[in-house]
Amino acid sequence: MTGAKKIATLFYAAALYDAILGLAFLFAADWVFTAFWTEPPNHFGYVHFPAALLLVFALMFLAIARDPQQNRNLILYGVLLKVSYCGVVFWHWWRGGIPYMWKPFAIFDLVFAVLFCVAYVALKKQEEEADVVRRES
Repeated sequence: MTGAKKIATLFYAAALYDAILGLAFLFAADWVFTAFWTEPPNHFGYVHFPAALLLVFALMFLAIARDPQQNRNLILYGVLLKVSYCGVVFWHWWRGGIPYMWKPFAIFDLVFAVLFCVAYVALKKQEEEADVVRRES
């Protein structure tokens, strides 16, 4: 993943993914839990706050998509978001105590985390190459 368009597309996809999840869990959490045959928590505030955070991160991914090079520093926060979620889910999955509904999201987030790292490295390399060209001119 080296092309600017590919990197932008990745972050547009991440923005859309997190926005859809955030909106679903913010406005239709009861439906989502029912659809996955999962018992909701005793208070939907436990779901609504992370849903709102997903919307904040969706806006961040949108900013990255609009100008990946300029906003490269934000990519690491996206990696941390995805690694945090994966860490929690995979730990509890390994320990045998997490409902199925959280597992597919962890798989998707793992893929996003890896692709974000690849994009970050590619953008850093592009900037270093541009710096060399500027110095030689």
